[in-house]
Amino acid sequence: MSGAAASPRFFQQPLRYLRWASINKPAYFYSIIVGCTGPIMMVTVPPIRRYMGEAQIAKIPMTYPIPKGPRPRPTGFDDE
Repeated sequence: MSGAAASPRFFQQPLRYLRWASINKPAYFYSIIVGCTGPIMMVTVPPIRRYMGEAQIAKIPMTYPIPKGPRPRPTGFDDE
């Protein structure tokens, strides 16, 4: 295998592979770029959103609140 004709391997030479992929296989290149931005955005976006003033949303209730006291019995439906 000659060095100039063969494509570089990602884990051996990542920067050289990205340069080669940006020219010869742009879909691979942009897939790698978008995939690498995910973990970075997980760390950077929440503090930026808090800084911009976005408040925490209320938690969704997991139970229905039961009213206190006796429950009124429905009347007037003639189902007795």
